[in-house]
Amino acid sequence: MPIESAARMIPDLATFPALRAWQRKALVEYLRRRSPDFLAVATPGAGKTTFALRIAAELLADGSVERVTVVAPTEHLKIQWARAAAAVGIQLDPAFRNSDEYASRDFHGVVITYAQVGMAPQVHRKMTFTRPTLVILDEIHHAGDSRSWGDGVKAAFEPAVRRLMLTGTPFRSDDNPIPFVEYVRDGADGLPRSRSDSSYGYADALADGVVRPVIFLAYSGETRWRTSAGDELAVRLGEPMTQDVVAQAWRTALDPVGDWMPQVLRAADARLQVKRKGGIPDAAGLVIASDQQSARAYAKLLHTITGEKAVVVLSDDDGASKRIADFAESEDRWLVAVRMVSEGVDIPRLAVGVYATSASTPLYFAQAIGRFVRARRPGETASVFLPSVPHLLGLASEMEMQRDHVLGAKQKREGFDDELLERAQKSEDASGELTKKIEALSATAELDQVIFDGATFGLPALSGTPEEEEFLGLPGLLTADQVAQLLHKRQAEQVAAARRRSNAAAAASIAKGAPVAAPAPMSAGERRINLRKQLNALVAAHHHRTDLPHGKIHAELRRLCGGPPSAQATIEQLEERIATLQTL
Repeated sequence: MPIESAARMIPDLATFPALRAWQRKALVEYLRRRSPDFLAVATPGAGKTTFALRIAAELLADGSVERVTVVAPTEHLKIQWARAAAAVGIQLDPAFRNSDEYASRDFHGVVITYAQVGMAPQVHRKMTFTRPTLVILDEIHHAGDSRSWGDGVKAAFEPAVRRLMLTGTPFRSDDNPIPFVEYVRDGADGLPRSRSDSSYGYADALADGVVRPVIFLAYSGETRWRTSAGDELAVRLGEPMTQDVVAQAWRTALDPVGDWMPQVLRAADARLQVKRKGGIPDAAGLVIASDQQSARAYAKLLHTITGEKAVVVLSDDDGASKRIADFAESEDRWLVAVRMVSEGVDIPRLAVGVYATSASTPLYFAQAIGRFVRARRPGETASVFLPSVPHLLGLASEMEMQRDHVLGAKQKREGFDDELLERAQKSEDASGELTKKIEALSATAELDQVIFDGATFGLPALSGTPEEEEFLGLPGLLTADQVAQLLHKRQAEQVAAARRRSNAAAAASIAKGAPVAAPAPMSAGERRINLRKQLNALVAAHHHRTDLPHGKIHAELRRLCGGPPSAQATIEQLEERIATLQTL
């Protein structure tokens, strides 16, 4: 085939994969408007790549563009994009370097990174000028990561005839404006908010069966550490405390020298084995670590627990990309990564996750959880293990919330400030190793609660007990409704067992002739647990009356009463929601 013909070959639209309903609707809107800029916001796993490539094929076929440039966040995603494009007849060069200056005519275009654009925007501006170009900006929020990247993207692609921007949600946690995104002033605060042309959230995708339901298993436990001043502190993970203490307790739990991580990894592997035996034979697990040292230590723990070596991905290099690709096609059980697999990487068999990182922005959390939600067949669920930290519990409870990018407002969450909490977390030096400011002494794990569809379930259960096993042993193939029903059943059984134990103790005391002591006053923690149970029971009853999803009922209660998700709510807030729901 002559060199020229390879680049001029038009993709055959008749052989293009069938589109999902949201993709068809967004495509119709795109073709109808024909505007230079189009922003598509879709939850991870929804199929943004397929949607973008269909638009590229349409524009190449009708002659609107002659070149396609894809900008991706990482080197690995360049390869992933090139392979996906080749499968539909669009040839993209993932090996293009800034020093090449001109793209080969063997290809319809190139795949580059935001870093490449930021380093030499003039190279890409020149290429964009020479031929009518469609620019696909994958995970466009990265153009706001630094001013040089944003300025580079704007300078390089201003001459493009079309710009298609893709992102998941939430958009960003800061107020750096993002090139080519339209901001409109609306809402009571009058602040500029990003405006999308097509939006497809996690709740929509879950209803359509496009993504998996996610079950979050939150683990608390006692943590003990020594500060740089020599003071020893001991707190229970998840209890109300200052942000500095939250960050230190969190770090202590994640330290591989304690018992928290081994116990959580053991529970996560038990859950993975249930999935493998229960209908997902190739199910895999991913541990997202904060740094290289911890990642290696977690891999050793997994080897001890499972008897199998875990695949470790430490950096965004060629070797790491190959290890990810090989893992995706293998039947290996566990992958341990440092941020590398947090965004965009497609490993559909990932079904169990351990969130063992101190990264805490809504954007990072959503992108990380997005690695586990890609559906392959009906009934698959995802299970994610995480520290019982109020900030993370709130993010887990808000999985179905759709967000926009807001300019000029600091992002706060009911007593937690993202920026302050981030500063209180671990820092990394130039070599990527952690800067130690505290010395972890010990940490133990305990299943605190299970979060699903915005609701919380279960009573605290010690690691390794039958009560924990009740939740770890949930069947691997379940619909969202079946998950909710089983979680309600498990919780009811836990409550009934606790009552039986209490009644048996009282009966034994009476049989011995001892006076029955008045019930001890409940602690604040016990009151919150009882109120969460009562609220969940009322929500379930309201669901059966109205057929509204549990998550939407909880969201409406938050709108009416204010406050954070129930996993974070205070006693007073829970009591107010219970009273409100009883009047609906």
